[in-house]
Order: sequence, then structure tokens, then C-alpha cells
Amino acid sequence: MKAMILAAGFGERLRPLTETTPKPLLQVGGKPLIQYHIENLVQAGIREIVINTSWLGEKIEAYLGDGSRFGVEIFWSRENEPLETGGGIRKALPYLGCDPFVLVNGDVWSEYPLENLVAKPLSEDTDAHLVLVPNPPFKMMGDFSLCENGLVRYPLEGEKTYTFSGISLLRPEIFALYPSASEKFPLRNVLESSIRALCISGEVFEGQWWDVGTLERLDMLNSLLAGKPLDVSKKPRLRPQIA
Repeated sequence: MKAMILAAGFGERLRPLTETTPKPLLQVGGKPLIQYHIENLVQAGIREIVINTSWLGEKIEAYLGDGSRFGVEIFWSRENEPLETGGGIRKALPYLGCDPFVLVNGDVWSEYPLENLVAKPLSEDTDAHLVLVPNPPFKMMGDFSLCENGLVRYPLEGEKTYTFSGISLLRPEIFALYPSASEKFPLRNVLESSIRALCISGEVFEGQWWDVGTLERLDMLNSLLAGKPLDVSKKPRLRPQIA
């Protein structure tokens, strides 16, 4: 099984840090954020990883190289400008092959065991499997609800909702409706028809998960990993729905 790490974003909400350092190389607990993803994928038994890059992508490539020092082989999908989550995956499909692959957003930090996805083959009528998390303080309304049979759906009124973690298992063929490898579009556009058809399964992860999308949350995560008390006076900003 292969994996893809999304690493092409500008990281605008993390300025001024990301003016000179790409978001995946920001330090979390003493090492670059993207290194955690690679180490977790290795632990899950994955050795072939596709990474898309754009803003300051040369710095990411210089740090990771061909991946050999981490025990993996890295395939680079370079974008002249960020193609958003769905467009970035669509462009990288030639590197991903025909089998389901693990997808990890480059701006999350999590203790979710990726080996669970490796050990969870998709059934023939399932297009994807999404890892969901309880809604964080900065996002009151979640992306999805879960049916009793574990299928993901858009929330009905009054239903408990969850946030998409940015971690998933996807079939590459669900991107077939997008013939252009240079089109910008979000992953949510790709998933929509499968969700409405109840062809996507999900699970809720209750452990540590952080969206490292702002300076405040980056500071809070580093404090947590350093064993320092969290500064709860900082007000995390609201974020948009699933990208």
C-alpha cells in the first residue's frame, strides 16, 4: 500500500513563520511536522510515499531527499501553484497506482495508528474510509455524522457531528471524473457523491489530534508535547469546513 501526504499549501494563517519555512517543516515537539507523518507511515508498514509540494517545496525536498534515511521511497508531485486538496491528489495519481492509498493532511498532528487503515481493506461497494474526530473547540459544527452501520453521511438536524481528521483511505478511481491534472478543486467535491450514496465508511478517533493551522494551535501543541500547561486564554480561530 502507498500513501500520500498533502504538503503544498501556503500556510497563510501561520505567517510570518511560513514566509520562509513551509508549513510541513515547522517544528513540532523538536522535529518537523511532516517527519511525524513519515515515521507513522513507516510504523504502519508503508514504504512508498507520494508528497505534493508547491510553496517553498524545494526546502521540503532538500530536507527529506529521496526518503532513504527514513526508510521510505518518496515520489514528488510538484505543483506550480497549489491545486487544493482534490486537485493535488488528482495530479499525483500516476504515482499512486490503482489500489487504495492512505491520505494524510500535512497540517495535522495525531496519535491515530495508521496501521489500522493498512489492515482495513475497503469492501467492493466502499469508495473511502474516513477517520473522524470529536469537534475541536474552534469548530462547533462538524463535517459529518455516522450511521449505525458505520457509514458516513451529511448530518441530519439534531444529529451528533464529527470533524474530518484529514486522515483517510481512498480509492484512486473516485477522481476519474476530473480528467485534468491541473484543475483546482477540494477533496470534499470528490467525496460528495459517494457520501450521498452511502459508499464511504468512517470511524471516530478519540485520542490526540491537532489541526496545526494557526500560530495559536502550533504554540499550544508544542506546549503540550513539552509537558507545559496549555495557555487556554488563547482563542483558537474558527476554520472552514472540510477541504
